[in-house]
Amino acid sequence: MNAKAHSIKESKTMTASALMRLSGGSAMLAGLCFIIIGLFHQLNIPSSVTTVAWVNVHIAATALGFFGLFGMAGLYARQVEKSGWLGLVGFLLFSLWMTMVSGFSFVEAFILPQLANESPAFVESLLGMFTNVPGTVELGILPILWNVSGLLIILGPLLFGIATFRARVLPRWAGGLLALTAVLVPVGGMVPAEYQSEFIMIPLGLAVAWMGFALVSERQIG
Repeated sequence: MNAKAHSIKESKTMTASALMRLSGGSAMLAGLCFIIIGLFHQLNIPSSVTTVAWVNVHIAATALGFFGLFGMAGLYARQVEKSGWLGLVGFLLFSLWMTMVSGFSFVEAFILPQLANESPAFVESLLGMFTNVPGTVELGILPILWNVSGLLIILGPLLFGIATFRARVLPRWAGGLLALTAVLVPVGGMVPAEYQSEFIMIPLGLAVAWMGFALVSERQIG
């Protein structure tokens, strides 16, 4: 009976370890998506919408929502006992940001290019929402959601990064780099538009991928 119980416990540990590694790999892919966005994001102007680079970057940003949510679940679960409420709130806010951005990016990748010729006013107004340039088309609740996402990308990484740094489970300096991106977001507004994505997304991607790699490379989890 004891041998059987030990076998079941060992099986559960192996399953948990496998899930953690999968979520770590997912976090690494999410980090790669961040880096792709940072390196190849086009200017938010109508002429960019129909380019291959625009579509590919926003496909990566859409995929970020899928990889990022699973990855964040693993990163949080790995340190849940030591990250406290700060880790929980940071996890929820960062995950919500990924969900919202994935939705916006899906529209940018698959809908905006189709509307570039049919409804240029709508395209211009939506892009103006990102650049704070008023458009001629009423976008309803979308500008409010976009402004909320701006707060989430500051608070989510900041709180989760601080919690990770304090928990000492995942690499502390990866948590520190994640928290640093919260400072880079408002500072990024002073950077020329063509460099803003690189300035914010690449450090963010490196931090997430770093923590994901830590999960994948651990010998035993659980």
